[in-house]
Amino acid sequence: MSTAAAPSPDNALRMPERGFTASLSPAEFKALFRGHPGGVAVITADAGDGPVALTATSVSSVSAEPPLLIFSISTLSSSAGVLSRAETVVVHLLDAHDLELAKLGATSGIDRFAQGRGWSRLTTGEPVYDDVRAWVRCAVIDRMDAGTSTVIAAHALESGFGRDVAPGEAGDALVYHNRGWHRLSDQSRIAD
Repeated sequence: MSTAAAPSPDNALRMPERGFTASLSPAEFKALFRGHPGGVAVITADAGDGPVALTATSVSSVSAEPPLLIFSISTLSSSAGVLSRAETVVVHLLDAHDLELAKLGATSGIDRFAQGRGWSRLTTGEPVYDDVRAWVRCAVIDRMDAGTSTVIAAHALESGFGRDVAPGEAGDALVYHNRGWHRLSDQSRIAD
């Protein structure tokens, strides 16, 4: 049995303050992760002053019970201000059919909700894109500043599927790898 104190709001998800004698440069760190593929998601929110959206490859499930996920956003993103205030978000989990939406969320300086872009609002008010593989509405439960990013922890509240993937099927997962978009399929499977 652990004798460690349970996390409290004052110490949960805080980065330790340490002085490290060596550290990777930003270029070395980016090169390291360039070869590490990430699933693609688009995250939407509205904190009361209009909807925002961004593409993220940092979404990760944390726990099934309770259903928790995390993602990070750059504090330099034009959507960061809204996401730092939003109480809820919608995480859209994309497949290869959603490539244009992934590119939309990754493009700076455009209206990601312009007329004709296929989106609506859930009954709870959050913006959700139409015809995506899956989406999950989440309540933000914590935020942690981490370098030039903010890590957001969220509790999954409800979900919807446009195209579900059956157990054992590869589906058409969309991943970002080495500065390019890729589709996973049965042909990319190398082992079970």
